Amino acid sequence: MIDILIIGSGPAGLTAAIYAARARLSHIVAEKDFMGSGAVAVTEQVDNFPGLYGISGYELGERFRKHAEKLGTEIKTAEASEILKTENGFVTRFKDGSEIESRTIIYSAGTSYRRLDVEGGALLGVSYCATCDGAFYDGKTVAVIGGGDTALTDALYLAKIAAKVYLIHRRGEFRANRSLVEKVKDSANIELVRSAKPTKILGEKHVSAIQTEQNGETKTFDVNGVFVAIGSVPNTKILEGLVELDERGCVIADENGRTSLNGFYAAGDVRAKALRQVITACADGACCVNSVEEDLNL
Repeated sequence: MIDILIIGSGPAGLTAAIYAARARLSHIVAEKDFMGSGAVAVTEQVDNFPGLYGISGYELGERFRKHAEKLGTEIKTAEASEILKTENGFVTRFKDGSEIESRTIIYSAGTSYRRLDVEGGALLGVSYCATCDGAFYDGKTVAVIGGGDTALTDALYLAKIAAKVYLIHRRGEFRANRSLVEKVKDSANIELVRSAKPTKILGEKHVSAIQTEQNGETKTFDVNGVFVAIGSVPNTKILEGLVELDERGCVIADENGRTSLNGFYAAGDVRAKALRQVITACADGACCVNSVEEDLNL
């Protein structure tokens, strides 16, 4: 039996691994994606992580993982399917049939993209990752749906590749930070489409246009691709009935990562909190390990 099973290898999970290694706590990181480092890996550029201005998200994630491995962290590629509370801790079962017994669990499995639920949403050309698929739209016209930091970052990234970018947001004002809003407004090939709700994506097999409802009128924009950035949902399905979740499905935990279940801690984007950034995820991971040390009286 190990001291800590860390589920998820994003910034929160890998920071927890680094702190666990330094505390000489036996631990394993379980991650469903091979060589995964969380959602940060598909972020083109990170400008708000202290000391590493302008680093690519992929490189930052790689540094986290290599740091943890340098300290001896074992990373297991497997997806957790069931978590059972036992008298001495937990048994976690994985989809590959394996099991891990641990005294504690730090759950940092992150979030998944929120899907666009409209007719045509499954057409080829609808993407949830601008950095993954943006290169296919060199010189073409695309739409980005959303109004937060991710949507505006995606629009700015795509503006370097596409001839034109429509940024479609259901509200009149953006929720993104002001610096991103200013950059978007200053971009010559980004057209803002505000107070507009996407209602349908048109095309036979591939996207050809997007239809919106704006101020009571239906408007259609000819586009070659649609990039969706309308938020995320926490990966907490397997926690239902195990720990307390909020109405959104996030794990309710205090600032030290403690949840409603003794020995079970939550870190990163799965935790119910106001700010979800790389730096807050890292802080969560560190706090969780500190709580483990205190609770196990080590």
